[in-house]
Amino acid sequence: MNIKDTPWFESKPLLEHPKYYVFEDKYPVTKGHLLFVPKEDTELHIRECFLAAYEYGLDLFKKEYCDGFNVGQNVGVAAGQTVMWPHIHMIPRRDGDCQDPRGGVRGVIAEKQKY
Repeated sequence: MNIKDTPWFESKPLLEHPKYYVFEDKYPVTKGHLLFVPKEDTELHIRECFLAAYEYGLDLFKKEYCDGFNVGQNVGVAAGQTVMWPHIHMIPRRDGDCQDPRGGVRGVIAEKQKY
């Protein structure tokens, strides 16, 4: 797959960096849900995306735009990946956006979230 063949290129990126793009998620989980998409499917570009997503989320948190954030990546069909180009989700979280957020990313397997 080529990055230009991904569904994100139906819309204009919010930001273009030399190694990645930032797009609004088409099916946002919360307000401000963004995708950091590497321009190349290489470890270097993916690391840059992950770090940028984390730093952006941290900046939002420090500015009190959100009460927390999740950064994550689905790799492979078994992990829920539907677009087979690497991309990192940055999801701002707010108090009360779900009934019980404890366990966070463990919720990808619902019965394992609570411990």
